[in-house]
Amino acid sequence: MDNFEQEILFGDLLPPVAQISKRRAKRDSLLPEGLPEFRVVRSRRRRSSISAYRKGGVIQISIPARMSKQDEIAAIPEMIAMVLRREAKERKTDDQLMQIALELLSKLLPEFEIKPASINWRNMSERWGSCTTVDRTIRISDRLIGAPTYVLNYIIFHELIHLKVPGHDQDFKNYLHRFDDLLRAEAFLEGFEIGCQIGNSGVMSAVNI
Repeated sequence: MDNFEQEILFGDLLPPVAQISKRRAKRDSLLPEGLPEFRVVRSRRRRSSISAYRKGGVIQISIPARMSKQDEIAAIPEMIAMVLRREAKERKTDDQLMQIALELLSKLLPEFEIKPASINWRNMSERWGSCTTVDRTIRISDRLIGAPTYVLNYIIFHELIHLKVPGHDQDFKNYLHRFDDLLRAEAFLEGFEIGCQIGNSGVMSAVNI
């Protein structure tokens, strides 16, 4: 079905994209600057409750379909702040990240004599982690804050291997397959990426369900 046919069939149900964008711009102009990426979902199944959680890297805020625009604008920063507070509690310290790394080295890479000099969170939107072999520093994407333990451990383990093996050759793969939850972690990350693409692909920031 081409765009012309869709417009004929659904034109009376969906407002024009330009109109949606204009409403979104007006709403966003009334919000505080510097908010993380978010998406508002209006649900007919909700009567008064509001919820918020991070999905695919985007904070999704679910509100009742009949909520006024004024109440929506007031709720958005409050719900974003709630998600950030919750994530802050789940955020492991640099020392805790280092402890995980040392335990993984001891258990799965006992022959490695090299150890990371530091490991910390970093704002990275396109990579899950990175490693600089020169100074032995490891950085983990803050998108993984709140992710399952096995996923975080997998990324840390991946970067630990890079301390000794720069590329992704067969030696690297042989080391990587020592991680028991390899397939499970990769499946989670693949689903996470798909969620990010879906969340970022649409023009609409307010969706009715």
